Amino acid sequence: MAGRISPSFGGTTRRSVLAGTTAALAAVLTGCGSETRGSRPLVTGDKPEGKDVIDVVADCGAKGDGRTDDSEAFAHAYSQAAERVWDHVGRTVIDVPAGTYLIRSPHALLDAPGGKLKANGLRFRGAGKRMAQLLFAPDKADNAYLCRNEDSWANVMFEQLGFVSGTPGASFFYSYSTGQAQDYRFTECEWTGEWTYGLALDGSNTNSEMRWDACRVGGAYRKAFLYSGLSQKSHDQLQQDQFLNYWFNDMKVEYDWGNFLEFPYGGSITCRGGSYIVTGSRPEDTDDYGRTSTFFRFPRGPHHDSVQRFHAEDIRFEVRDPDTVVIDCAWDSGTVHFNDCDDTAHAFKSFAADTSPHRYRIGSRGPLVRYDSCQLSGQHSYEQDGDGAGPKARYDMCRLRNHSQQDFIKGAGDRVTFVDSLEP
Repeated sequence: MAGRISPSFGGTTRRSVLAGTTAALAAVLTGCGSETRGSRPLVTGDKPEGKDVIDVVADCGAKGDGRTDDSEAFAHAYSQAAERVWDHVGRTVIDVPAGTYLIRSPHALLDAPGGKLKANGLRFRGAGKRMAQLLFAPDKADNAYLCRNEDSWANVMFEQLGFVSGTPGASFFYSYSTGQAQDYRFTECEWTGEWTYGLALDGSNTNSEMRWDACRVGGAYRKAFLYSGLSQKSHDQLQQDQFLNYWFNDMKVEYDWGNFLEFPYGGSITCRGGSYIVTGSRPEDTDDYGRTSTFFRFPRGPHHDSVQRFHAEDIRFEVRDPDTVVIDCAWDSGTVHFNDCDDTAHAFKSFAADTSPHRYRIGSRGPLVRYDSCQLSGQHSYEQDGDGAGPKARYDMCRLRNHSQQDFIKGAGDRVTFVDSLEP
């Protein structure tokens, strides 16, 4: 079965970071007005010079005509934002007016290498999806990212922007963290073109609290739109266990091929609302994935006992061919829950009865699997991992479109319970 081994194996703890943040907040709250105990000022240093809002066209000379290389203009805008960090807090909004901006230089949009900067707050504000588009076309695609944040920025926002891969196999965002990079938010953004990674997360701590609202994920992905646990710089794989809290709300996930989410090191993931569709198929077989494209691919990587939790709710999936997989999960513990989801749009087609769009490898500790009020096509596959009885899977008030309860489960059917479910 596909999705059983992660293909990309290759400090400070989260608890200590949170403890330090809590202590700092408590210290602030003990004071009133502009001073804390001992008359120590809350904010040190001087307010930086420069504009609070930088326009990449008016202030930095970007053309936005889709032909002129605007890399220097965007690099200048980011440099100004980085220079205006005051007391570890960002003070600048980068505005991107309507237009198509050709960017050939990697890291031109955000370039924070090596953890040299510790800052909180960076905002990129566009004119709207399809109105403000960043066309990333580096000379070489390998290891070319439009953004990199290495243990530097927290609270980074992207609003109403489109990102296009003009060089097939380029990547959008590399984020490495041992405790600093976290809290990213994408609102009404869009990705198109052929990418290797959308966001590639690396490191031993944090890289957490990330949210996507009303975004469209299009294009194609040689690896995944969001890959958690790249292992390029973090060589201690066991430490990659702090990928927590990712929210996808009201999404339009409609891409050609590839994986949407890939989490070999666990994580806490919630997807609510929207449509999820794979419109095509991989152009060729791959060693890691074969021909399959998977929305939620959770292979098993070596790591400490971490959170492994996935929840999908109110989502309409389309399984257009046998190579489209909704979930392929081999986590060794945790929970998987689908609530009020529907993948039966193509259940009437001749191939549907023989598909297995939901696949699990179940061990003695899980994951626990539950489906509530879902409409489901094909068969669900359960592979037993090891000897002895493992956790149960449960289907409550679900509608099975192609098979009876007896034939719906492939593999370890003795671990599955149906409650008030409908057969064809």
